[in-house]
Amino acid sequence: MLEDRAGKDPQFLSQNLEKFLTAVRKRSELATVYTTALPGVPQVYVDVDRPRVIAQGVQLSDVYKTMQTFMGGLLVNYFNRFGRQWQVYVQAEGDYRTRAENLGQFYVTNEGGQPVPLSALTSMKARTGPEFTLRYNLYRCAQVNGSAAAGYSSAQALKALEDTFAETMPSEMGFDYMGMSYQEKKAAEGVSPAVIFGMSLLFVFLILAAQYESWSLPFSVLLGTPIAVFGAFWFLWLRRLENNVYAQIGLVMLIGLAAKNAILIVEFAKMEFDKGKSPEEAALIAAKLRLRPILMTAFAFILGCVPLWTASGAGAISRRVLGTCVIGGMLAASVLAIFLIPVSFDVVERLAHRKKKHSPPAVAPAILPSEGD
Repeated sequence: MLEDRAGKDPQFLSQNLEKFLTAVRKRSELATVYTTALPGVPQVYVDVDRPRVIAQGVQLSDVYKTMQTFMGGLLVNYFNRFGRQWQVYVQAEGDYRTRAENLGQFYVTNEGGQPVPLSALTSMKARTGPEFTLRYNLYRCAQVNGSAAAGYSSAQALKALEDTFAETMPSEMGFDYMGMSYQEKKAAEGVSPAVIFGMSLLFVFLILAAQYESWSLPFSVLLGTPIAVFGAFWFLWLRRLENNVYAQIGLVMLIGLAAKNAILIVEFAKMEFDKGKSPEEAALIAAKLRLRPILMTAFAFILGCVPLWTASGAGAISRRVLGTCVIGGMLAASVLAIFLIPVSFDVVERLAHRKKKHSPPAVAPAILPSEGD
């Protein structure tokens, strides 16, 4: 909504609207841009001479009612007939409404009961002006509609509109959004996806730290998450899909899914490590034992998401984005991350225990009797 916030005449808004449309149509981010405003519509302006109306003793409301009756029609009342309600309209015959100059042939009655022709009280002239005056947030405005070009998102199209406005419009002009664009801008003002993703990682870390009673072990689990995120973005790029809200939902899901694969290895590695084996030996034993369960559960989930990958029909794009993000991330987590999780466990445990050598629990020394006993 392109707004005239200075309260100037319609011509000021019309000139700036034309200037804005000319500039914004040159932007490659936008495919089509058009406006619903019609600033140059032929009009007939009727000027009522109010001092003469008062001098003739005619009520000003009677003048406007007579003009309304001639130009369109005037509702008188309702009546019931044949079981239905009917409306009574007073209206000039079609032949007398084809030309605005015929308005002068109608009469109004003054206070003395004498008829006064409207030609003596009004004057007409032809001019051009806006077909209607649209207001948004109390400002006179013009609605501008458009669509993003192929290969550009709606956010990029909105950014192009805002940049063009900043380059071409004077300080008296302003803009606002309505409809879906307004909802998109309000949603963008909320919590950013980076914050949501970071909070998800934090809560998963805290839960794992409480489960394992260790601050270092959760790092072995979460270090596989970037591999899953890389796989999700790579598959989105291969299919030429957008990183939209559905992709961000898929990324949050991948945190838990990728952590699940890591937990299956880390949990067994920790058990072997607690038995006295070195971090390297514990990681290798756990990787061998848990490889088959990891692949079975991961590919069961991936195959279950294939209908999302191949979705069609209404809303198919949202399902394709979600399915592509999840399948790509799980494939990367299952094919690549399972080789890195044992390594990360080994590295993290060595760093965490570098100041103390891991050994079986020491046996309490026996108390020997002294010579005096």
